[in-house]
Amino acid sequence: MRILYINHYAGSPRHGMEFRPYYLAREWVRNGHVVQMLAASFSHVRAQQPQVAGQDITEPMVETIDDIDYRWYPTPPYAGNGLSRVMNIWSFLRQVWWQTPQIVGAFKPDVVIASSTYPLDIWVARRLARLAKAKLVFEVHDLWPLSPIELGGMSPRHPFIRLCQWAEDTAYRDANVVVSMLPRVADHMQSHGLDLKRLHIVPNGISPDEWSGERLPLRDDVRHFIEHEHEQGRLVVGYAGSHGIPNALDHLLDAAALMRNEAVSFVLVGDGMEKTRLQSRVTAAALDRVRLFAPIPKAQVPGFLGLIDVAYIGWLRSPIYRFGIAPNKLLDYMMAGRAVLHSVEAGNDPVAESGCGVTVAPESADAIADGLRQMAALSAEQRVAMGDRGRVFVCANHTYPILARRFLDACT
Repeated sequence: MRILYINHYAGSPRHGMEFRPYYLAREWVRNGHVVQMLAASFSHVRAQQPQVAGQDITEPMVETIDDIDYRWYPTPPYAGNGLSRVMNIWSFLRQVWWQTPQIVGAFKPDVVIASSTYPLDIWVARRLARLAKAKLVFEVHDLWPLSPIELGGMSPRHPFIRLCQWAEDTAYRDANVVVSMLPRVADHMQSHGLDLKRLHIVPNGISPDEWSGERLPLRDDVRHFIEHEHEQGRLVVGYAGSHGIPNALDHLLDAAALMRNEAVSFVLVGDGMEKTRLQSRVTAAALDRVRLFAPIPKAQVPGFLGLIDVAYIGWLRSPIYRFGIAPNKLLDYMMAGRAVLHSVEAGNDPVAESGCGVTVAPESADAIADGLRQMAALSAEQRVAMGDRGRVFVCANHTYPILARRFLDACT
């Protein structure tokens, strides 16, 4: 099968997020399929952008990564969610639209996947699929335009939101297959015209390759802090990931303040727009048992998770989560065999489903502190048993070899 995968933000181990397109494509290639990835040269979620300088701006730069044919379309950089980002989106979609005849003639896809998070790529993907007489697949990461409305506060009457709504409705009407990472979307999609026979749930996952073999040593500053706290007999609560408003780290710091006289320490690894402000909060409140560290390479994350006692993941309270959640970070925690404290209110909860930790209400320092006290009261063996249940759950339901097969089964 020849698969054309359109994902504006597609990444790789070399470039960083987002990883899902890479992992799915790699599994398909390993199983004898051919994959061409169409992506923009600039994405705010990548750690490293592909080098397209000096390239003919009318043609994408071609790069092969693990036998996946990447085509990077030159797009302007942007910051934030304003006009510059819209221009970046427009640049990418316009180029793919105009090159549709060449793409179809050279690649001859059997399946065309629209997967750029925003739904505006559905018209480009539909044009490609119709010309190639290929199956059209719409992959849903987040529900747009509901996400920018409910999380970003945008007006439903905003011209961009109206355009996204038109695109979403078009996708549900015209796609042969709709694949959603979120599990509780059926009613919403049906209300926008989707025949539910075409809906398939394929959640996020992990790559087993990254969890086998010897772990890459954890950076010394992080390792020394965790070891010191353990020597003092303290439970170490860890967080690895982005430091942004949606990650609810303020509520974790509030809980740390409530527990300042208890034998619990907190270590946060990562970066993000709120990192400097969060560090200022720690300093001003003299939270001596809270440390914020610079990001570590992805390959060191298993080593970090292997040293902590409890892994924290939190969410703000938002109605958008009624459709479910599919966080990669949580899957990493579970695959590492860590007991998890989950602060959430959502349509699904993998922590509760697997029995790998404790779930508490979101946006509540008291609830987080109480949950941590509950976990601290357990024996180390009981926390290990929790973590083991999480790992078993992920291996059975969330590895990319399994998910890639489910995705292609939906396309046949």
